[in-house]
Amino acid sequence: MLTLYHSYWSRATRMLALVHELGIVDEVTRVHVDLKRQDGSGRFDPNNPHPDHKVPALDHDGTVITESAAIALYLSDMFPDAGLAPVMGDPKRGPFLTWLVYSVSVMEPVYNHKAAGLDHPILRASFRGVPEVEKRLIDTFADGRPFLQGDTFTAADLMVQSPYQWMRDWAPQDDNVLAWVDRVNARPSYAWAREIDARYAPAMT
Repeated sequence: MLTLYHSYWSRATRMLALVHELGIVDEVTRVHVDLKRQDGSGRFDPNNPHPDHKVPALDHDGTVITESAAIALYLSDMFPDAGLAPVMGDPKRGPFLTWLVYSVSVMEPVYNHKAAGLDHPILRASFRGVPEVEKRLIDTFADGRPFLQGDTFTAADLMVQSPYQWMRDWAPQDDNVLAWVDRVNARPSYAWAREIDARYAPAMT
């Protein structure tokens, strides 16, 4: 049994979209949990199995998987027929894993630092900064490809595009990149995920 713990307007929204993209909506039980939010609202929900009281968290028959990249890889590999992750042996597997991890190990810290107004030589040495993230995306889409790995949409697109779901004005101001941002945003999976979020947001604000 698969159970996804999520909360509205959070990093779990992209995991809801992933569940839809994988075609496993009816195979995953969704449990909405409360979160302690930046504005002071919310609380630590005892029903949340995440050790840090964050989302998403995935419970698979008693085994709990946390962190978006891990969940994305776990589910994409579990349901290979959906084609959201290149399989082992495919030359695109390495770049796919690179983008998946880059989204959480570089992009999210960089944009969190920007949001917090933080700048320090240690941070720049470890993560670089917004200019480097923008250049990487601009260079990737310079050939006009529709998705990160060419013509094929993968779970990496959901992960890398995710920050721009909430902060589109922070996306690189490049026509090809913005077209990709809008292309991912317009997918039915995100419309469904936002609909799920909306079911809970009004009652909890």
